[in-house]
Amino acid sequence: MLSIAKDIDEYIAGFPQDVQAILQQVRTTIAQAAPEATEAIKYAIPTFVFHGNLVHFAGYKNHVGFYATPGAHEDFAQELAPYKQGKGSVQFR
Repeated sequence: MLSIAKDIDEYIAGFPQDVQAILQQVRTTIAQAAPEATEAIKYAIPTFVFHGNLVHFAGYKNHVGFYATPGAHEDFAQELAPYKQGKGSVQFR
């Protein structure tokens, strides 16, 4: 059975050191951009909450997933163009 991390620290600690550094950088960037947001684990992945779910991120074998609202992706379409995307998701290698 898959164990769900109780907080973002525990989630990040479950990855190799090099991936931990990247996930921590993503976490810090979000926290700086949205200082009023609180951290949570939702859908078994790190989430920042501000008037509802603001953004999620997750580590995978070959990429880091970033999940925001589809509207946010539209606002940054040019910057995100080089990356693999889905509706509301971006994959960073």
